[in-house]
Amino acid sequence: MKKLLWDSALGLLLVTGGLLGMTLPFGKLATTAGVPAMVWAFVISFGAGGVLLVALLLLGQRIRLTARKLRYFFVTAAVSYAFPNLLMFSAIPHLGAGYTGIMFTLSPVITLVFSILLGVRRPNLLGVVGIAVGFIGAVMVALTRGEAGQPADYFWVAIGLLIPVSLAAGNIYRTVDWPESTGPIELAVGSHLAAATLLLIGILTLFGWQAFAPLGGVPLVAAGQVASASAMFAFFFRLQAVGGPVYLSQIGYVAAAVGLFAGTIFLGEHYQLLTWLGAAIITAGVFITTKAQNQTSARAQAQPA
Repeated sequence: MKKLLWDSALGLLLVTGGLLGMTLPFGKLATTAGVPAMVWAFVISFGAGGVLLVALLLLGQRIRLTARKLRYFFVTAAVSYAFPNLLMFSAIPHLGAGYTGIMFTLSPVITLVFSILLGVRRPNLLGVVGIAVGFIGAVMVALTRGEAGQPADYFWVAIGLLIPVSLAAGNIYRTVDWPESTGPIELAVGSHLAAATLLLIGILTLFGWQAFAPLGGVPLVAAGQVASASAMFAFFFRLQAVGGPVYLSQIGYVAAAVGLFAGTIFLGEHYQLLTWLGAAIITAGVFITTKAQNQTSARAQAQPA
């Protein structure tokens, strides 16, 4: 079963996206309790990096640092984790967990544009159609500007829109500069500990150690966040290797759905009918692009034969 999941692009997509989606309700609970956005982003990176480092050491593996790996770790840390997480947790109190999560759905389209411009792995025509369908749904959702009856300022909508741009840039960079002979867990450990280092410098510079005090009020939320983030990033880099950057970017679709339902069911958020209709169209886009990914994989396997 584990072997099937580790080699299945769809399985990895669902697991990774689902775990990413749990970050949204966890983040809202934490920021509502007064935890600064930068501190919560640090909790994710330090917690996930630390847990995965212990797992790596228990497996008898080591991180062998080189100049290229250090560059990869810190660029990935800034573009893929520190910056988008800071944006996300800053926007959640203003936009809602579900709506902020839907911003992730724009990542595949932006990743596709970057991928075509830079000549990285390109999707086939069906894949482009699927991503376009998902984009239409995302636009419908974006027009609703957050929770029903509580339209957010355009400033916070713009902040939310920066999240998928940063994620898309990270998707492409990690593929282009992936260090040879380096496993996904090692990359996750190095990148997250690098992100934690950058965030810690920012926290101490801007707020001081007292910024960590509100964490004492949400110990169970913090533990749940660290557990889900650690599991997610163990699968994240494997999905990057199996599916490529454009397919990977669709974890945003799954995360958005999880965030939307979690926000509605557990956090009491309410969204317009247009938001839910857009979410349904986004789901249809995921199914189309998954079919396209399967076609591409089948052709790649048939060519050597």
